[in-house]
Amino acid sequence: MRPFAFLLVAPLVIASAALAETCPAAPDHSDSLNELIAQIQKAQTEQEARLISNRMWEFWADAPDDQSQAILDRGMRRREAWDLLGALNDFDKLVEYCPEYAEGYNQRAFVNFLRQDFQAALVDLDRALELSPRHIAAMSGRALSLMALKRTDEAREALAEALELNPWLPERGLAAPGGPLEVTGQDI
Repeated sequence: MRPFAFLLVAPLVIASAALAETCPAAPDHSDSLNELIAQIQKAQTEQEARLISNRMWEFWADAPDDQSQAILDRGMRRREAWDLLGALNDFDKLVEYCPEYAEGYNQRAFVNFLRQDFQAALVDLDRALELSPRHIAAMSGRALSLMALKRTDEAREALAEALELNPWLPERGLAAPGGPLEVTGQDI
């Protein structure tokens, strides 16, 4: 009877070990990202800046392991297809599995922003920035969320911080003369 009992218990032990898996640390791309930030600040054209920005996204979207990468990729595909609830579910799973991976929070924030749940987006963006303080996309997303919440002064400040790192952000027009986040009260 003992060999038979082992055959019944072994799958349960293996399954519980798989559930107990923890997410490894996210890859540290900070040196590469800092180099790209320096490059984008020197970019001469929007096209050049866009290519550098795309390289940044390759690092931000490099998940800690195959499981988290699969969840991230599926969530991003769902978001692109406007399956926002499916994407939100995936990013909830990603954040639960990898609570120290900034992009999980950033992507969940983006979905919440699209759902117009700006307060939830802001909470996730703040967490993403705690984990990755120079995550330019999270910085600009934070500015947009603050603007949507009518917290204009904070939005202006958040966008200015993002523009210091990447002066080519598409959101730069918001801070331009006549834009909703135009810096006022300063002589040029």
